[in-house]
Amino acid sequence: MAITDDVLVIGGGLAGATAALAAAERGVQVRLLTYKQSTLRHASGLIDVLGYAPSGKGPLADPFDTLETLPEGHPYERVGSDAVREALLFFDAIVGDAYAGEHTDANALVPTSSGAIKPTARYPAGVAPGLASDPRETLLVGFETLPEFDAPLAAAHLEETGAPFEARGVTLSFPGIRRDDAKVTRYAHLLDRDETVDVGRGETSARAALAAIVRDQLEGESRVGFPPILGDDNHATVRRDLEERLGVDVFEVPSGPPSLPGMRLEDRLYDALDDTGVRVTTGVPVVDYEGADNGRSGASSTKRIEHVLVDRKGRDVPYRADEYVLATGGLVGKGVRSERERVFEPIFDCHVEASPDRYDWFDGDAFGDHPFARFGVTVDRELRPLDTEGDLEFANLRAAGAVLSGYDFAAEKSGSGVSLATGFVAGDRAGSEVRG
Repeated sequence: MAITDDVLVIGGGLAGATAALAAAERGVQVRLLTYKQSTLRHASGLIDVLGYAPSGKGPLADPFDTLETLPEGHPYERVGSDAVREALLFFDAIVGDAYAGEHTDANALVPTSSGAIKPTARYPAGVAPGLASDPRETLLVGFETLPEFDAPLAAAHLEETGAPFEARGVTLSFPGIRRDDAKVTRYAHLLDRDETVDVGRGETSARAALAAIVRDQLEGESRVGFPPILGDDNHATVRRDLEERLGVDVFEVPSGPPSLPGMRLEDRLYDALDDTGVRVTTGVPVVDYEGADNGRSGASSTKRIEHVLVDRKGRDVPYRADEYVLATGGLVGKGVRSERERVFEPIFDCHVEASPDRYDWFDGDAFGDHPFARFGVTVDRELRPLDTEGDLEFANLRAAGAVLSGYDFAAEKSGSGVSLATGFVAGDRAGSEVRG
């Protein structure tokens, strides 16, 4: 017998979690199926709506000025700018005061660990004191055992970008950690628990030891930026404690994976899923589906998904729902796959537009406009996948996030915004369809 829910969401990243929460808001029973670890753990934790236009123009001061001009088929064109605003409000309600940026439509400019400036719509509160629009002099602090954040180099790059403040970087030895292969969670937990560390002249708490070595480096700067390691469960407390000890504002500089800000966002979203009664089933891949005609003829004869099949230790287990949301990611997440002569969506075999000549998938310029960056499922304005003729693939399937076609999230800096907006719309529509 199939395990039955009203809405079944496949994929546990930002798009999938948002879709599940939006569907649950409609008062229906929702299940979220995930296979691998959430991609949120590898994300910066920033919510970028649109940093650059598809033409490359940017950074954009206000992404909403450009949303209305995006080409047909872009995910934002499909859902409309009002839905993007609704999705941001929905996100704000979930994360509360853990995030900032809700006071304006304009992009904030956030310094990154490479010393670049990234335009973004929402950012963790712990990032806010470091915004590039703030003219205060800045000290960046890196650590010998965390070579991925080169603070002096990042400071130099920030000045080269024309940031309106003086930045200086130093590299220090992190109190209590000698190994250069320690995970970022080790740094965070050491500060979370304020563990006792040996500083050579005796023992003290980790936060006191860190504040002492940073205080010695201050030359009048009024804010200090660290790599994103300032606590996990007690992040706000750790940051506030360091600010009090140093007498300056403290912020984190977003960096690449593994990402504590991404993990903190994942925790908030999955806590919200638990609070709203969404059933979460993890570690199981959806491998196939069974469908049926809806009994109608002509233009209304669209097939429906009866149930999907989940691989549980080599045994196919059916999961049934009235409505389904596909949020399995793009080429990187393997929600879209490629072989030598074709590109395809592996669960429902939804149509993916791609040249049969794979040499057409790439641009000759490594930094050029690569067609593969836009590979994905084509959808209507209800986010329902379309076949080669432009007809619905299934009457009860919607798609969200990186599995969608029509945009280059890396070039546009729009990945998390598209996941949020399309996840919200797909989940809301699926829940509404069940409610009737």
